[in-house]
Amino acid sequence: MSPVNSLLLSSAFLAALAKAQSTFPATPLAEKHYKYPDEIPYKVDTDEGLIRGTQFGYNLCNSTTEGQDALCQTSFLNSLDDFCLWAPSEPNSMIADTEGEEVAWCTKPGRGTRLIPEGALTGVQFMRTSAYVQVIGFIDQTKINIADGDYGGELDPHGADLRGNPMGGLVYSTAFSSSGDEYTQMIEWHNFMGGNAFCFKVCDPSNPHAADYCQHIYDRIGCAYNAPNNAQDKVFESCEGDLQDFPGVYTGEDGQVTTYTQPPESLGAITTMPYQPKVPASSNCQTFSSAELYSALSSVSADGANSHSGSATSSGAESSKTSGASGSATRGAATSGGSAASGTAEGAQATNSNAAMGARVSAEGVAWTGVFWAGLAAVAGAVGVMA
Repeated sequence: MSPVNSLLLSSAFLAALAKAQSTFPATPLAEKHYKYPDEIPYKVDTDEGLIRGTQFGYNLCNSTTEGQDALCQTSFLNSLDDFCLWAPSEPNSMIADTEGEEVAWCTKPGRGTRLIPEGALTGVQFMRTSAYVQVIGFIDQTKINIADGDYGGELDPHGADLRGNPMGGLVYSTAFSSSGDEYTQMIEWHNFMGGNAFCFKVCDPSNPHAADYCQHIYDRIGCAYNAPNNAQDKVFESCEGDLQDFPGVYTGEDGQVTTYTQPPESLGAITTMPYQPKVPASSNCQTFSSAELYSALSSVSADGANSHSGSATSSGAESSKTSGASGSATRGAATSGGSAASGTAEGAQATNSNAAMGARVSAEGVAWTGVFWAGLAAVAGAVGVMA
């Protein structure tokens, strides 16, 4: 073979290799917009030849896909009784290994997704603000296929390659609709899963600070810093709340406003933080029992059995309003350092979730991975998950 032909073949091979190992899609996930339900494609991520491969599941979900083996990657966050969480499709999975493949696990049937098994949710707080809504809670994560002991990490619509985690994952909400039943695509959101706890926030796309409230660059410092809250285990409540500070932005004792820079993983564990996040004040909190909120889950078990016989369509299910409140309360704005948590290797117990959620305290300190809920001064190690 002549040197010229050899050079041409080498160039062609390198070009083909480069094409086969491209990183970025033609259009980032956060720039793909679809009205629900009429415009949802079978799959949102259709690029080929990218490093992370093809989209794991699908977005067009209905009665033909609904069940405990569904691979639906269209999620919802509407209210205390109507939300989904991103979690793996196979048992005993680690979030770090499956972040690009998570599927939707929901509290209501009718949208073609999996259902969160009965008893998995042990405490949930829904918070409505003028710029975002969020749901924070406690969960037996093994019932939604997250391995026991996994402190997980962050899912969001960006990711290092702009394909999102999960890849192609869409999120919708009726929370910002004037009628209360019109779905809006959430462009900015983040969902931390792990440590038997979770937080999922979606930001009003009409708010100019949506990307600030739903930051995706602080994947190593978890719910305590990204979604400060007073959620409590064994309590199910829906509240109205003041706005939090933008994640990573804080006011020092000298009154100076500073933006925190998360260090790269190459520098090792994050063992201290320069600030404690403020928990916004909440009001008009209404409490409910899990039975009245999640009655549709009574037939769903962690082994996948589901006797629910209702039908689903691509138009989705109507969300029932949370009613029958047994009480209301107004809470002050506590700080994450405002309560002292004590605990053992089995888990810290405290009323302030920023100290309690996901903590595993021992004589050696708190052992964290991606979620990194609180107690940073005692951290023994942290493993970040790609944001």
